[in-house]
Amino acid sequence: MGLRSEHWYAGDDRNAYIHRAWMRRGTPDDAFRRPQIAIANTASDLTPCNAHLDEIAKSVSHGVYEAGGIPLNLPVVSLGETNVRPTAMLWRNMAAMAAEEMLRANPVDGVVLLGGCDKTIPALLMAAASVDIPAVVVPGGPMLTGTFRGVPLGCGTDVWRLSEEVRAGTLSQEQFARSESAMIRSRGHCNTMGTASTMALVAEALGTVVPGVAGTPAADSRLLEASHATGRLVVELVEQDRRPSTFLTKASFHNAIVALAAIGGSTNAVVHLLAIAGRLGVDLTLDDFDRVGSGVPLLVDLQPAGRFLMEDFHRAGGLLAVLREVRDLLDPAALTVTGRPLAEHLDDAPIWDPQVIRTRAEPIIAEGGIAVLRGNLAPSGALVKPAAASAHLLQHRGRAVVFDSIEDFHARVDDPDLDVDADSVLVLRGCGPRGYPGMPEVSNMPLPKKLLEQGVRDMVRICDGRMSGTAYGTVVLHVAPEAAAGGPLGLVRTGDVIVLDVANRRIDVEAPDFARRTPSEAMARAFASPKRGWERLYVDHVLGADTGADLDFLVGSSGSDVARESH
Repeated sequence: MGLRSEHWYAGDDRNAYIHRAWMRRGTPDDAFRRPQIAIANTASDLTPCNAHLDEIAKSVSHGVYEAGGIPLNLPVVSLGETNVRPTAMLWRNMAAMAAEEMLRANPVDGVVLLGGCDKTIPALLMAAASVDIPAVVVPGGPMLTGTFRGVPLGCGTDVWRLSEEVRAGTLSQEQFARSESAMIRSRGHCNTMGTASTMALVAEALGTVVPGVAGTPAADSRLLEASHATGRLVVELVEQDRRPSTFLTKASFHNAIVALAAIGGSTNAVVHLLAIAGRLGVDLTLDDFDRVGSGVPLLVDLQPAGRFLMEDFHRAGGLLAVLREVRDLLDPAALTVTGRPLAEHLDDAPIWDPQVIRTRAEPIIAEGGIAVLRGNLAPSGALVKPAAASAHLLQHRGRAVVFDSIEDFHARVDDPDLDVDADSVLVLRGCGPRGYPGMPEVSNMPLPKKLLEQGVRDMVRICDGRMSGTAYGTVVLHVAPEAAAGGPLGLVRTGDVIVLDVANRRIDVEAPDFARRTPSEAMARAFASPKRGWERLYVDHVLGADTGADLDFLVGSSGSDVARESH
């Protein structure tokens, strides 16, 4: 089989001449007969977690050229979780679509996907799945551990914790400001088990990363070594035509779910894995996350569910050491980019620090998976992460305190006259994919100031949005259908009794007239109603969180067929 790029470069006609001449620029004559390898690079100064990826790209390039390929830097849409408004999730599908189309439109035989910040690895994997050319991921890696007042700081997680202490009056604003420069110690993404770390590790469990690479700190020179080796590997993938569709199967997603539970990963991984599976045509549902993951022990003692940080995790043995402990729960047939099953990479993967990575015999939690809830409040499903929740709140009855928008929440949550107590259930709606738009990370609502001052540090919270992977608390999120799609969350009223029963996977409202109510007018006025551009396209076509929040016309694959000539 010939190279895909031959459709551009082979032959003696005018078009082949044009393609070669404009790309020559000092390259040797045989460059056009070699595999053309794109390096899909999400480096951007406005995505600080990915700002170092140009250096990673150079190491990949060296490996590609060494193996006989031609490396081609391809900047793609970069989404910085910390800066982009209203939420980076609004553009995940756009980034995936743009990357897919550029890979298909150009003379590219294979691709190395460079991501780090939350949405970049999911978007790149969605693109690679849809265009289906040989592809491999190099995660950008977590930052090194920062310290403040002599103790480690977990970026993200300690932002939520310290900011609540300021609101409670137990930490001064001056001390809070001083922690700011101490938190981000080096290049790299969040050093907690947030979404960035989770998606890097889950991508490895899927089989799209060279086993043992995910979780390597961004500042560690071994990441450059691994990037060089990945550059060599991608040329092999092209030569053997090892495309995503040849090894990403239901078994791969089974292993990803096991890994997600064992590491205590972010709930955001659920919506991303569903979207990636949708591009591949793999039949993955919310129920698979509960069925496969609910009995998996939590083994990683990492913030936000535990004590340590990603630098410790890497030192303790990393993902392969975790997976070795749950090897019997993995599907042994699932392959990786190496051409070998994931299970074959686990033989030499000891735990070096059993405080950070627990053994199967001494887990942190015996059943650490993400729980999928259903009931009259979430007929299409909702999620809760028991490992990050308060055990005493996993079965709870409380009176709803309802907020119709994020602006309504900010305006009233600290009102001393707000009728709320520690047993109340905070409900925030209008924050789903269609309603916000984009499904922001607002579900872990700050607690009312007057309760913080009383020593309350967790409450049941319910939302159709998402939660940062670095956050914690008893939060029911991804409620589907969302309020803006007619979901029953839009019918809840302040004072309704809400019953959470995680053990029985239920979330219900006790109100005799619930189904006969009409939606809140104040909520409806706050829904997104864009008139043009990507937001309009997104709101008109986005699907629910329960299926991955992709756009309806992007689900599936268009393949790598070469289009008609442009000249």
